[in-house]
Amino acid sequence: MREFIYFSSKATTSGNFKDLKDAGRMDIVCHFVINSFFVSNAIRPEVRLHLIFYGQPDPPKHIVFEINEKNKEFFSKKDIAGMIKKMLYKYKKGQKVEVFDSCFIEKKNFVQVLQDLINEGKEIFFLDASGNDIRNIQFKSNSVFVLGDHEGIPKQEKKELEKVAKKISLGKVTYFASQSLTILQNEIDRRRI
Repeated sequence: MREFIYFSSKATTSGNFKDLKDAGRMDIVCHFVINSFFVSNAIRPEVRLHLIFYGQPDPPKHIVFEINEKNKEFFSKKDIAGMIKKMLYKYKKGQKVEVFDSCFIEKKNFVQVLQDLINEGKEIFFLDASGNDIRNIQFKSNSVFVLGDHEGIPKQEKKELEKVAKKISLGKVTYFASQSLTILQNEIDRRRI
């Protein structure tokens, strides 16, 4: 299964939003979700996406998305913001709530999510301009890729990430998060992982 983490320091942690840009750039989050799961005329199978939001009013929030036969009718490009909004509304303190089949929300910080994945035996990579070129890196099907929003990963979280993950780079050009994900997906596709 392909697994990605998207970290946003500003994405709202409340479902009470109207405008995507005013919700901590939820528009960027939606683009990232779309590029995680959708290809031309199809939905990618076997993808798990972790969204980690540190915005106000109640950070952190950890949202997990998977698409399967039971929930695929809920996943449409135009409905992504509505799904995130509903998941944020359905959050219950101290619980991991399944809002849609295989789609959860809980209060968990970035480092806790990383530790859980490491405990599952996952290999963690994160995109960073100073990393090794992705074309020179070997990765397996249990790899997890971490990407930050337009502000990147904050210093403290990045310090923890560097202890457990390998830095990889897509080259000398800096791309939007959703573009980076598309390039990353293409690299994985080409390797048939």
